[in-house]
Amino acid sequence: MDGRRRVLGPQNGPLDAPVLFIAEAPGRFGADVTGVPLSGDRAGRTFEWLLTRAGLRRAEVFITNAVLCNPRDDRGRNRTPSPAEVARCRDYLQAQIDLVRAPVIAPLGRTALAALARIEPHGLTLREAVGRPHRWRGRILVPLYHPGDRALRHRPLWCQEKDYQELGRLVRSLNR
Repeated sequence: MDGRRRVLGPQNGPLDAPVLFIAEAPGRFGADVTGVPLSGDRAGRTFEWLLTRAGLRRAEVFITNAVLCNPRDDRGRNRTPSPAEVARCRDYLQAQIDLVRAPVIAPLGRTALAALARIEPHGLTLREAVGRPHRWRGRILVPLYHPGDRALRHRPLWCQEKDYQELGRLVRSLNR
């Protein structure tokens, strides 16, 4: 990961956030450039739109990644982080989860969900668990699909919109 921007700092969100979103890794045209998770590219714009559909504001949630810098293939394109890269970032992710005491954790995609299983097993698959709350380490885990173009082939935007709306209802119910 030499020469890549590490995307972790105050721009990730407040430590008292009601939701901790965990994406896969910074995108080379987005967070790798801006230093802000899920920003500056199409996935970031889709994420922002989905947040508004949930009734949430970016400034009130915490956003991080399973892998803190952009993995690229031999042609310089984004690629899915390897299991070894996810394993090397495990302690950083666990430290963030422990620091950000959000009652709801929303992993965005299979890689993020698998990264959480490395911290404590949960037995969930994205396809079966998407959008539904599950207990995990004293918190509520709500797996969602990643807002990137590849995921839209598996879970259309209108389905993701409903998932985020349910997430927003859950968050508001916890604040009563």
